[in-house]
Formats: sequence, C-alpha cells, structure tokens
Amino acid sequence: MKKPLFLLLLALAGFSIQWLSAQESKTVQSPDGKLSITIQLTKDGALTYSFNAFQQPAILNSPMGYSDGNSGSVPSAGWAMKSSKLRSVDSAWKPLWGKRAVVPDKYNELTFNLTGPDAAKLQHLRLEVRAYNDGVAFRYSVPADEKNSFVATAELTAYQFAGDYTAWFYNGENANIGPVKLTESDGKRLPVMTIKASDNLYMALHEANLATGDPLVLKSTKGSTTMSVISKPETLAAGFQSAWRVILCGKTPGTLVDSHLIELLNPDPTGDFSWVKPGVAVWDWRIDGAQIDGFTYGMNYPSWIRMVDFAAENNIRHLVLDANWYGPEHDAKSDPLKGDKVNDVKKLLKYGKEKGVGIWLYLNDVGGRKFPIEETLKQYGDWGAAGIKYGFMRGNPAEKNAWTRKITELCAQNHLLCDFHDGPVHPYGQMRTFPNAVTREYCHAQLDGHHVFVPKTFVTSVFVNMLAGPIDMNNGMFDLRQGRTTRVDESQPVPSTLVSEAARTLIVFSGATIIPDIPEFYRKYPDLLKFIASQKMPWRESKTLSGEIGEYIVEARQAADGVWLVGAATNESPRELDIPLSFLKRGKYEVTIVQDGDDAHYLTNREVLKSETKTMKPSENVRVKLAAGGGACLIIKEAGKTK
Repeated sequence: MKKPLFLLLLALAGFSIQWLSAQESKTVQSPDGKLSITIQLTKDGALTYSFNAFQQPAILNSPMGYSDGNSGSVPSAGWAMKSSKLRSVDSAWKPLWGKRAVVPDKYNELTFNLTGPDAAKLQHLRLEVRAYNDGVAFRYSVPADEKNSFVATAELTAYQFAGDYTAWFYNGENANIGPVKLTESDGKRLPVMTIKASDNLYMALHEANLATGDPLVLKSTKGSTTMSVISKPETLAAGFQSAWRVILCGKTPGTLVDSHLIELLNPDPTGDFSWVKPGVAVWDWRIDGAQIDGFTYGMNYPSWIRMVDFAAENNIRHLVLDANWYGPEHDAKSDPLKGDKVNDVKKLLKYGKEKGVGIWLYLNDVGGRKFPIEETLKQYGDWGAAGIKYGFMRGNPAEKNAWTRKITELCAQNHLLCDFHDGPVHPYGQMRTFPNAVTREYCHAQLDGHHVFVPKTFVTSVFVNMLAGPIDMNNGMFDLRQGRTTRVDESQPVPSTLVSEAARTLIVFSGATIIPDIPEFYRKYPDLLKFIASQKMPWRESKTLSGEIGEYIVEARQAADGVWLVGAATNESPRELDIPLSFLKRGKYEVTIVQDGDDAHYLTNREVLKSETKTMKPSENVRVKLAAGGGACLIIKEAGKTK
C-alpha cells in the first residue's frame, strides 16, 4: 500500500510521524540522560507531564493545557496526539555579555501536534518540550494556519511535587518568603520559586520568552504539595505562543545560579548591539547630602563632575543620574526634555564623553507617558546618553510587560542601555534578544528603599531572584559608620561589613553594577577599590564554587582581561571557608586576599579588614574567615603579570 503523499513528504523531510493512543506516553531525556520529562494524553483526553531527576521522581503527573472555565478544555476528550521529529541540538551561544563568553546550547526537543475532534472549535495545538542538562521547559502554540480559536479562562499547568519540599519565593521589595514547606505555603506566590528537595536535588520554577501577556504568577494551597499557574483569560488563535514554563534543576543550588537556560529559551537579537558596554557604574542618589573635606555632595553638576573623574580613574564605565534632574519626578508638568538642570546635563554628557564615562538619565513613568516616549528617547540618544533608568511604572501586569518591551526596543534603536526599577516585570531572558536590557531591580535593593537589608536577605535572594536574570541590588556601600549618615534621601546604616559590601558587587550578576558611595570612601580602602575596578566586563567565565540558600555563597568570575575575582558572603553567622583554586589552569598565581578584620561584625564593627598577597598553585585552597554578616574578596592573576 502506498503512503499518502503528505506522509511521504514529511518522511523525506526527516520527520517521524507517530499517532499516540490514549494513555500512551512519550519521554524526552536531557543529553546526559540524567533528567527526563514524560508527556501523556490520558484516557479522558487530559494532557499531563511528569519530571524525573537523577533517577528519582521530582514532579508527579501534573496537568497541562487550557480551560474555558466550564466543562471545556484544550486538549479534551476526543483529541489525538501525534509526535514529530525528536530534534537534538548541540550548539553554542556566544553572548555579547553575560556570565561567560561561550554558553553550551545543548538539548533534546520533542514537539507534539494535537488535533481536536470538533471542526467548529480549535483544531490544532502544538506542545514543544525541551530537556537540557540543567532543566526542562515546555510551551504551547497554535499553528499559523489555524482557522478557529478557543477562549481560555485559565491555564491548567501545575507542578505536583513528589514530596513536601522546602521552598523560597520572590517577594517584591521585601525579604524573600521562605524557607517554608510546600504544605505550609498558602496563597499567591511570585517566581522565581526555588526548591530544595534533598541535599542533592534543587529546582526552580520560572518562565522564559514572555513576549506578550501577564507575567507568571503561582498559587499554593495549604496542605498540598502542588503549585498551579494563576492566569487570566486569553484567546488561543492562529499564531498564539505562550511563554516557556521552565524547571531548572541541579544537584547544588550553585548549578541553578550558573544556568543560562532562561536566556537560551529566548530568540537571538536582530540588529547591531556592538555598542552595548556592560560594567560598573557610580550613582548620585545615595551620595546626596554626604559631607567630606568641606564639600557637600548633591545631585548637581559639581558633584557629578567629581563622580565622573573618579569613574574615569578606576575603570568605571558609567554614572547614573537619578530622579528630579528634569523636575519633580511625579509631577505631570515635569518635561523630561526640559528643566533647570537640562543644560548642566548636556554639559555633563559632553564632559563624560571626553573622560570615557557614559551618563545614564533617570525617567519616571509619569514623564515617560505624559510626553511622547519616542521623542524623549530619541533625544536622549542624540544627546549622547548611555542609558536610562526607568522608575515607578504603572498599569496592570500585561500592560507593564508590553510597555517595558516597547521602551526596551526604543532604547535599542537609540543606543541606550536600560534599567527598570520599582516593581518591574521580572527578567525572563530578555537580555539575549535585547542585550541593552542590562539589569532590573527585581529584588529587595540594598539602598533603594527604607527597609533593613540584613545579611540573610542577600544570601537568599542570590539563589532566588537572581535566577531570573541580571538584577540591580545597589551593593557596595563603603560608608558603614554606626548610626545615621548625612545622606538626605536614605540615611539608614547598612548592616554589612566593608569586605562583604565589595564581595556582593561581584556576586550579584548584572550588566550594570551600580555602586552607591562617594569617591572618598572608596579611596580609603585601596585593595577593595582595586577589587571593584578589576571587574572588567564582559565576563569570560563564572562559577559558583559553593553555597547554600540563606547561608552563604562563594562566586568566581573571570574578567575580560583574564584576571579571576572571587567574592564570598555569609549570613548573620560567622564561618570559615576553604576556597579551592582548582578552577585555574596550571601555573603560579599571585592571590590578593582581603577579608574581615579579626573582630569585625556587621552590626558593631563594620569597617575593619586585613589584606595579604600570596603566590599559590591551583592545587591549593584559600582559607578565609568571614565575620558575622561579612565576606572575603580575592584577586587572582598569573604570577609575573603586572596587570
């Protein structure tokens, strides 16, 4: 018997067509075979999945698809599932900037095409499933030639965990929720959700490539180990494509930190982004009111010049101007292209260009919407600004997402970097498509709010919030005097140590590491200033050497010039750590070790440290002692090199 023509053509194209009967399942494994996700269409037409990791169940049979709120769902009774070609990819992504210069892009993908029984309703739904070595992901789409549609009131995707695991959640500009047992969590929860299943199994839930619609929101129910997706109505019609539902997975929490899976699930950029230059930036908000040597810092031209000069001396790429430079930021009459300081800003932009320091301009959502955003951003680009910091965005989540994408695209057109603050849409890997999207305040920022940021907050958020992508946390305060400072807007003391503050600037992944203090306090501590100045991006490599959620972290990054930097930070408990140098290639290295002073403490004795330089080999360990709330910083360069 001859095959039908369309089957013959598909076979020639390399596709394997298999119709799957009810209750039959298909499994796709990670390239290393250690992770697997199984898809099944049940007897009554429900679509489910399960996830196994390292030869143990991690997520049990959980629902997929969409519901209309009544008795209808997609897929439903009578639907058939057929699978296409199992595709294997073994490639590499070379980001313009990121955690490393070369990112393996290796996965197995299985695409299912589902066909419905009712010609008057949605006829086709596609499910793409990918398995990487550090996680799995799936998304739904409707083919472009679909003639019908389905109005979904809810997405059915859920996560029925195989045990009563421990979890942490993002919590806006507050300390993270957790650690909490799944059965003790109740109500709406925001991603990233990080999970400790056992001492050798960690997971995280998030999403990738959120092109349109509402950002992911999760729901937990007390007494249950299942998390579900909270969604709003949407129409499944021709061309529909959901965000990727992502489950990161590893044997250590550091594996999640080092993952690029979120970015890899986003499309490549279009256009030229070679102008994007990540790096360290100074900032004028927290310096306002600082007094030293007879000079009072403010958000004004004389202070900006001092900051630019300091930046130029110390490999610091940018100066970020914060609110009110064009008028009161929440005043609808404040024109972002006019105002008392506009002429000063134009002079500053020219001066910064002469010094090789880019200037970022703050833009509040009031000014961003009251005046034509296209004209505003074009003018900033024409002036020669390096980027914008966008604050206090209004609107519902879907509107904020669409507005964020529009601003990001306009910034790209005008060669502007961008940083979104004040409850931004969570990162979802957009830095791959738009490399100018260098950071977001998706965290309890250390200085940009009247909260107490304690050490445990830091060593939790780097394992939760930071899994979403680059975040702006404002670490690196060096004026840690007890009591209130002379700052105008935020004068609260910082509960940290000097060394921990410096270490945090490296640990936090961001395309714009924005440090908040005045030059004089950085100059007081030359070894720590050298540590910050050595953070020459883009990074060649990054490795989380060790760590535990809410306890401590040790992060290593290799700068663009080949120098390795290591930052360690702890919670309120002091601890001693052995930092292995085995990540280095063979040879001898000059290792500068800066650590807390013997009697340092994040509450009572913050500004003490000790420093030494040794010649060491990769076979050796560096022993460091971290004070309560403290840290350690290492600068590692090949012995005999002067830079």
